[in-house]
Amino acid sequence: MNRTEFRFFERLRVRWAEIDAQQIVFNGHYLMYLDTAMAGYWRALALPYAQSMASLGGDLFVRKATLDYRAPARYDDLLDIGLRCVRIGSSSITFAAGVFRGDALLVGAELVYVFADPHAQGSRPVPAPLRDLMLGFEAGEPVVDVRTGDWATLGGDAQAIRTAVFVQEQQIPTDLEWDAADGQALHAVAYNRLGQALATGRLLAYTPGVVKIGRMAVSRAVRSSGIGRHVLDALIAAATSRGEREALLHAQTRAESFYRRAGFQPRGEVFEEAGIAHIEMVRALDR
Repeated sequence: MNRTEFRFFERLRVRWAEIDAQQIVFNGHYLMYLDTAMAGYWRALALPYAQSMASLGGDLFVRKATLDYRAPARYDDLLDIGLRCVRIGSSSITFAAGVFRGDALLVGAELVYVFADPHAQGSRPVPAPLRDLMLGFEAGEPVVDVRTGDWATLGGDAQAIRTAVFVQEQQIPTDLEWDAADGQALHAVAYNRLGQALATGRLLAYTPGVVKIGRMAVSRAVRSSGIGRHVLDALIAAATSRGEREALLHAQTRAESFYRRAGFQPRGEVFEEAGIAHIEMVRALDR
């Protein structure tokens, strides 16, 4: 088993509470590492776990976990936990897993889950959409589809995401969140392969040759999975295809690094908008 066998990794740092009297990670904690990585695996598949399993009519239960200890991890080590779906049976899903420090394999594992009714706890066939999604992910297929369109087409899904993120989570007043600009904007919404809407943003004409990107929101369960970048890239591509020369946005300061990685640079001083610190950021567009 080596790193090249895995498409997905979750990075963890060994904490003081996880080492034992021998000054190495206590053996039972590797199961916790694998479970933490499994949560990241579902994010990488763009699946809000609880919502997705409910829509599929079941849940996944651990049937067997086998660990092969090769070498110990120690306090403050950076570990990469690799997970790969290797087999999907009638009702079971088998994962291979590896705990790596650099290129060194410390622990190998096999995890077997059973798809089952969460109430009766009887096994059920793995749903075809879940089977196709997992096999597609392991084959390198994309897990999201970003659609662009007007408010009449995408407004229902965009509104649900923005309500959850801005109104409910960030406590932005509804009269500040909704404006007439939605009717003139180009909207983008990212959907996973189960058809669930997960992220959104909009593009507005600002001044001649300049567009403004805004209302970027990602559902909480799938943040840090790259979905927000897919939406941003779709809006930038749309602006570029229209011949615009520059895109600007008002970024919440905590998201500044996200936009920097997409080529945006800050301009001016930090200011407050809807009670939240923002910074204007700009990016030149290829023409």
